[in-house]
Amino acid sequence: MAILKKIEPKFFQTEIPYKPMGKYVHFLTIRITESYPLFQTDAELNKARVRAGVKDKTTISRLSMFKRKQSTPERLVGRELLRNYGLMTAEECEYNVSFAMDNPDCIIYGFAIGDSGSEKSKVVVDTAFSITAFDESHETFTLNAPYENGTMASKGENGSKPGEVTSRINQQDHIRPQVFFPSIVTLKDPTEASFLYVFNNILRTRHYGAQTTRTGRVRNELIGVVFADGEITSNLRWTQAIYDQMKFNNTLNAPDPLDEDDVMTAAKNAIEALMADEFIVHTDFIGDAFVSLINEVKTLTGSEKGIQAILQKADAEAKDYAKKHISKKKTTAKAGKE
Repeated sequence: MAILKKIEPKFFQTEIPYKPMGKYVHFLTIRITESYPLFQTDAELNKARVRAGVKDKTTISRLSMFKRKQSTPERLVGRELLRNYGLMTAEECEYNVSFAMDNPDCIIYGFAIGDSGSEKSKVVVDTAFSITAFDESHETFTLNAPYENGTMASKGENGSKPGEVTSRINQQDHIRPQVFFPSIVTLKDPTEASFLYVFNNILRTRHYGAQTTRTGRVRNELIGVVFADGEITSNLRWTQAIYDQMKFNNTLNAPDPLDEDDVMTAAKNAIEALMADEFIVHTDFIGDAFVSLINEVKTLTGSEKGIQAILQKADAEAKDYAKKHISKKKTTAKAGKE
């Protein structure tokens, strides 16, 4: 029985297929920083030297949000929900340690545990790039450790002089608030339940990057979903097209942060123009067409009865898939060793 009323059943698979069947759904997401997150490797913020726009050929440095910095927090939110509603325990399935191989997280997002088995992720996420340039999107903080007396200076302990600032000072680049990262999250061969599971994870995830308990607050705003028989444009090209739109509209007001309404308008216009150039079969829910869909999804995921129905259906599909295909792979691997 269908859960959603706003989308035709033809866009979904009736069960999770073992082989790719050429159905895709693309979640058009704008990730907005709301504190000072860290997307870094080797103590430096990730960045890339790229062209500013599709039309604007100026070269700039942009902040980069690598794919695992996006997908890992989202799947961890899903795992938390599965445990909360009794569909998974920490003992039977521990992330990156011991996968149960038969729950929605393992089947939808994939896993790899050596000889025990593996499953390729059905969620495709690529590196996202900031709309604004690196220099406008980050700032350097000096970090130091306060003592119990509330000061940043020592009390003469460990050989240091009283009142002297100790060497426990460090500098760290942080991404500024109100930096925008357009990101397309793709789900291959969605069932209705897996579509809602991934959709809900994107909506619920609030922290990305390093030190997620102290900073890293990010809000995800979806501007639409696209059902297609293939992949669509890249995050970089969408970001460059947004930049062109905003430059044309004179809404790039550096060094001031971008206005969110301007970004959303430019993002919708840019993706609609890019989709018009695609050569695949696609059905777009963007702008007004998306409003009724996201309202229906939020109503479902905002009630205990609704979220339980989604999780239970996703879990039943995952266990059915694991019984048919994962168990078979494990048996074949065992027979091969013998």
